[in-house]
Amino acid sequence: MDSAAPTPSAAAPSREIAVLIAIMAALRTPETGCPWDLEQTSRSILPYTIEEAQEVADAILRDDPIDLVDELGDLLLQVVFHARIAEEAGRFAFGDVVHAITSKLVRRHPHVFGDKRSLSPAEVKVLWGEIKAQEREGKRAARLRAGLSDDRDTSALAGVLPTANALSRAFKLQKKAATIGFDWDNASLVLDKIKEEIAEIEEAMAHKQPSDVREEIGDLLFALANLARHVDGDPEAILQRANDKFERRFRAVERALADQGVEPGAATLDEMEALWSAVKREERTEEAARIRL
Repeated sequence: MDSAAPTPSAAAPSREIAVLIAIMAALRTPETGCPWDLEQTSRSILPYTIEEAQEVADAILRDDPIDLVDELGDLLLQVVFHARIAEEAGRFAFGDVVHAITSKLVRRHPHVFGDKRSLSPAEVKVLWGEIKAQEREGKRAARLRAGLSDDRDTSALAGVLPTANALSRAFKLQKKAATIGFDWDNASLVLDKIKEEIAEIEEAMAHKQPSDVREEIGDLLFALANLARHVDGDPEAILQRANDKFERRFRAVERALADQGVEPGAATLDEMEALWSAVKREERTEEAARIRL
């Protein structure tokens, strides 16, 4: 593939994607490029790609447009980085990535770009499913033409990615299994399973087998995700709220200690527990006042 690109100027930042592509090409040029960038592969930068997507989400949740611009740029860099590595291997280039997504958007929206503008929302949803099915067949044919393996996954669990967040993956695996009836009848039975898993953790701890304890904790977390699903909750969102609550209360404890002139590391656990309880009481009082309003 042609890797020619305009030479970027360090003194002239640009909004043009071509400049970013050229900078990445320069970073990956043997002998004159960046040693760290040159040794990377798509596998080695995968953790950074995931991290950058998470930082984009964080900026969105904080409603911070300054950070969002920066983090979206970092995420775009990851796309360009992966595309450059693939281009060097003769697989595809950044232009192919853009072509793939623009073609998909036009193809999946015939009610916007085609001759099906009078469709109802329900009809659009049906058409969307049909188009995606056609795309899967097209992708399968393309893989076969390229000599790539296309062992179709016929399991009920197909489509649940191993790279997904572990808690979300547990939720999705359980939801998929439930489609063929492999599921508890109600939440009470899941709660019984949770109690069973806790007892097994206690037994493993009594026998002082760390590996067994870890395995049983995994089973407990899996069961807790199942309980969340049975009460129509997303375990990832539920845990995130718990994380937010812990962080909010812990920061309040730190502020209270600072007001007392006490360094956090110098406070006793009892002192911090007392402040923690005070923060909880204050939150509940404020919540009760909001409910009355």
